[in-house]
Amino acid sequence: MSKNLKVVTVTLNPALDLTGSLEALQTGSVNLIETGSLHPAGKGINVAKVLAELGAKVTVTGFLGTNNQASFVELFESLKINDQFIRVQGDTRINVKIVEKSGQVSDLNFPGVIVGESELAEFERTLFKLSKTHDVFVIAGSLPQGVTPEHCAGWIETLNKAGKKVFFDSSNKALAAGVNAHPYLVKPNDEELSALLNLPLKNTDEIKNAAQQLQQQGCHNVVISMGENGVLWLNQAGWLKSTPPKMEVVSTVGAGDTLVAGLCWSELNQWDKSQSLSFATALSALAVSQVGVGVEDIDQVEALQKNIKITQE
Repeated sequence: MSKNLKVVTVTLNPALDLTGSLEALQTGSVNLIETGSLHPAGKGINVAKVLAELGAKVTVTGFLGTNNQASFVELFESLKINDQFIRVQGDTRINVKIVEKSGQVSDLNFPGVIVGESELAEFERTLFKLSKTHDVFVIAGSLPQGVTPEHCAGWIETLNKAGKKVFFDSSNKALAAGVNAHPYLVKPNDEELSALLNLPLKNTDEIKNAAQQLQQQGCHNVVISMGENGVLWLNQAGWLKSTPPKMEVVSTVGAGDTLVAGLCWSELNQWDKSQSLSFATALSALAVSQVGVGVEDIDQVEALQKNIKITQE
C-alpha cells in the first residue's frame, strides 16, 4: 500500500472510562449497575484505537498521569501504537458514564491532571518534532488544568501554517478558540454548535447557517453530527448530508470519536467526499450498536455503508 497512512492523535486530557449499564438511572438514590467496564479513553485515544484497527500507523501524544498509566500502555502496545505521551505526576482522571437501556448516557467528567510549564514545553517539542514526519493530526477532547484554550489554538495555527491537516473535535472554550485557528476539519455535534454560537438550533436550516459561520471563520471542513438524524458536511464543494438506517442503540459513547476516525481514515486514503462521508457514517452508526470503541468487523461497516443515504443539500 503506497498511501501515507500515518497519523498523530493528541489527547490532552485522557481518562479511564468507568462505564456502567442499567435499566434506568434513579437520581438521588442507590442504583445497581448490571454490567460495567473500566478502560482507557479520551477522545483522541478513542480515535487512535479505531484508526489503528483500520490499519493506520498511529502515534499518540498528550498528557498522561504516571500513577495509573498501565492500562494505557497495555492498549498502545497491543495495537502497535507509538506512545509519545508526556508523563505528568498524579492520576489520569476517571470519568463515569451511566448508560441506560433507552440509550441515554449520563457523563460525570472529572478535571484531570495538572500540567506544569516544563511539561507544556516538552509536549510542544514532541508535537512539532512529529510535525516533521506527519501531515495529519487529530486534536480531540477537553483541556486539563494548566492548558489554556489559547495554547490549543496556538498549536492548531502552527500546524496549519506548516501545511498540516488538523482534525479538531472539542467543546466549550477550547472549541471557541480552536475554530479561529483554521483547522482543516472541525466536528461539533448540534448541541456543541448551539453552545458555541449561543443560538438555539431548532432545525436543519438553522444548523446549516451556524455551520456556515464556522466556515467563514476559516474552518475548511465543518462536519456536524446529529445522532440518528445523520451528518452534515460543508466545505468549498458545498453541502453533503448522510442519513443512516435506524440502528439498535446499545451505547452512544464514542460514536462521535468513531465518526472523526472514519473521516480521518478517508482523508489518509484520499477518498472522495461522498465515499468518505458514507464510510464515516457507517462506522459511527455501527459504533452505537456496541459497548466500547472499536472496529469489530470491517465487513459489517462496508455492508452498512451501502445503506447510508447521501444527498446534496
